[in-house]
Amino acid sequence: MNKVALAYSGGLDTSVIIPWLIEEYDCEVIAVVGDVGQGAGELEGIEAKAKRTGASACYVVDLQHAFVEDYVFPTLLAGAEYERRYLLGTAMARPVLAQAQVQIARECGADALAHGCTGKGNDQVRFETAYAGLAPDLPVIAPWREWSMRSREELLAYLEARKIPCSASREAIYSRDANLWHVSHEGGELEDPWKAPPEEIWLKTVSPAAAPSEPEDVAIGFESGRPRTVNGAPLPAHALLGTLNEIAGRHGVGRVDLVENRLVGMKSRGCYETPGGTVLMEALRTLEELVLDRETLHYRQHLGLTFADIVYNGQWFSPLREALSACAEKIAEPLTGEVVVRLHAGKAAPVQRRSPASLYDEDFATFGADEVFDHRHAEGFIRLFSLPGRIAARRAAVTTQ
Repeated sequence: MNKVALAYSGGLDTSVIIPWLIEEYDCEVIAVVGDVGQGAGELEGIEAKAKRTGASACYVVDLQHAFVEDYVFPTLLAGAEYERRYLLGTAMARPVLAQAQVQIARECGADALAHGCTGKGNDQVRFETAYAGLAPDLPVIAPWREWSMRSREELLAYLEARKIPCSASREAIYSRDANLWHVSHEGGELEDPWKAPPEEIWLKTVSPAAAPSEPEDVAIGFESGRPRTVNGAPLPAHALLGTLNEIAGRHGVGRVDLVENRLVGMKSRGCYETPGGTVLMEALRTLEELVLDRETLHYRQHLGLTFADIVYNGQWFSPLREALSACAEKIAEPLTGEVVVRLHAGKAAPVQRRSPASLYDEDFATFGADEVFDHRHAEGFIRLFSLPGRIAARRAAVTTQ
């Protein structure tokens, strides 16, 4: 292999991988960084850092808008939540990062792809499944499955022996992944599910106990299921999400402490912060309740379960995901309207909703007098609805005689 395109984050693992690839494969390494909103602190000086560790070039690609508009919003439309609570922040980011990496690899004439995922996690599957769908001709190098190093200390010693500078330290406790949608926290004392997460791990949200005493209402405007306005102001996708992160984060909204089933078979504990995403999920579900008929709403809920598994398992670039997205987009066509969500002490509760496509009719729903509903009609409906039960009861009575 002459030239390898590496998915580069600037963290300890990929800082080791660049010199390791050069030594083991005698190749040129191109670092590809995807900006999905992980924060300026993580990206500052990253090009120089990659080159200091041996990369011949480093490309930083702004993926923030594409990430939210083309990956987050379709997943939101599908109602996807993995194991009831995980809003798929890391899983949604991997395909857009892999897509940018493959594009740079093609433009630079790379003949292989590499990533820094371990053999224990989901991300190796997500990256490599994306590569298979986008560039099946390019071989993949996964150093964590090849080298003999197994600990953070060994990685640091590798860099020290080669006098390669690295800002990582032996004292780092948590493994984190950040983007516009969420921040995940794993490792350290979180590996013991009996230990409560310490307050200092949280980065995007204040403690609900320290949140403002007064609630705050935020209005989300939707067009065909896609969020387009916050408090009446139109915003591009990534700016809209960033605004909601700031508003919801100061009220402690979006914290989840979850033990989940990884695709590779083991359970892991993660603490997730998804402030803006939690508000959007609550708002869109509320709009669905108002607009969708019963059968369509129930099917959308079923679709969300399947979609969540597909995204979690890294199958974004698959025919089934494309088909389910087409279904979700069709279901979302009438979902235009506005929802007001009240934020207070870690909670996000919808309190107002309206839509020109609403199927809610106060004339039918009222407990007061009305002119549109004849209560006598319910008798025939109930007799037909309960017919299978009555037939079964008759059968049981005959057999016991």
